[in-house]
Amino acid sequence: MKIIHYCQHVLGMGHFFRSIEIAKGLDQEEVLFVAGGERPDQPLPPNVKYIQLPGLCMNEEFGGLMPTDKDRELEEVKEERRATLLKIFAEEKPEVFLIELFPFGRKAFRFELLPVLDAIRAGEFGDIKVVCSLRDILVERNDGGKHEERCVKYLNKYFDLLLIHSDPKIAALDETFKALDQIKIPYEYTGFAARKPDADVRAIVRAELGVTENEKLLIASAGGGKVGGTLMESVLQSFIELEATDSRLLMLTGPFLDDDKYNSLLKTAAGHKNITIKRFAADFTNLLTAGDAMVSMAGYNTCMDILTSGIPAAVQPFSFNHEQRMRAERLAAFISLEVLPDKPDMKSTIDSLLKRRRTNKDHTINLEGAHNSSRFIRELRLS
Repeated sequence: MKIIHYCQHVLGMGHFFRSIEIAKGLDQEEVLFVAGGERPDQPLPPNVKYIQLPGLCMNEEFGGLMPTDKDRELEEVKEERRATLLKIFAEEKPEVFLIELFPFGRKAFRFELLPVLDAIRAGEFGDIKVVCSLRDILVERNDGGKHEERCVKYLNKYFDLLLIHSDPKIAALDETFKALDQIKIPYEYTGFAARKPDADVRAIVRAELGVTENEKLLIASAGGGKVGGTLMESVLQSFIELEATDSRLLMLTGPFLDDDKYNSLLKTAAGHKNITIKRFAADFTNLLTAGDAMVSMAGYNTCMDILTSGIPAAVQPFSFNHEQRMRAERLAAFISLEVLPDKPDMKSTIDSLLKRRRTNKDHTINLEGAHNSSRFIRELRLS
């Protein structure tokens, strides 16, 4: 079975990594992964072919789209993307079109998605099933219900299946989407789509990092990096002030952190041999398994990595909307997770984290989102 999997991240990397995990679960299928954001340096599963559309991202004021290539005009990029996407479908004729988030988000990308969906509905590319791949919690809207009305209209008109990547005991969709009962197509909760660390990897990774048995490893992560610079500055300064000679700090700033901020962090850390700063690590879940404590932003994938690795953690949710805080607070009832305020006492937080111990307690949260998504898609295609 051939699947075109569309994913467009505009701020962080969470949408990309969740989609890659789902593509990995479709290991019996040929997946054409069509992406339109900046590509992280991440290995792809062998069944996945990556197709890069001309890049678009959100501007710094979150007020609209802008090309990732600053020398190009927005309308020129949009027209090229629209034509390219239609050409891909005409040439590849997939059996499934898997769309990440839309129509629950990515309204700004209707310019390229609706022409394809209209063509599919008209039968121009053959019999194609259309599936929406949706995260657990939606961003709040204050538009009098217009957004939900539009979502329902598009779902019922164009889509065959809605996959919700959540465990409903943590977050049920109708908590943040009140019009769920108006959706006429089938929908399924898949469980969270979570990356899994390699087996028996802790000692191996710690040895590679030069962390001794008696040392504590603190990992700090800013996710994609576009909004995590302030948190990283706070963690770095607080760790230095603690003078924890029996601890190490590994900081991952994210590939999209501003160069000036990244260089400033490096300058602050200069001379501290127990501090390592990098932009990105492809083996992130293995690192968390090797670590003893973590401070990070609170995106979907980061929270999933905390769940799978079992690392004691403190997270600072993105304050622009309620999504990250809601998820983190729900998960904190099941695991060793502290949800930080906007201005935490970081020195005290780190000191407390480094004194915690891991636990093997089963949190009972469904993390089989990738496997279950692949099963539901295969069943849809066979129906």
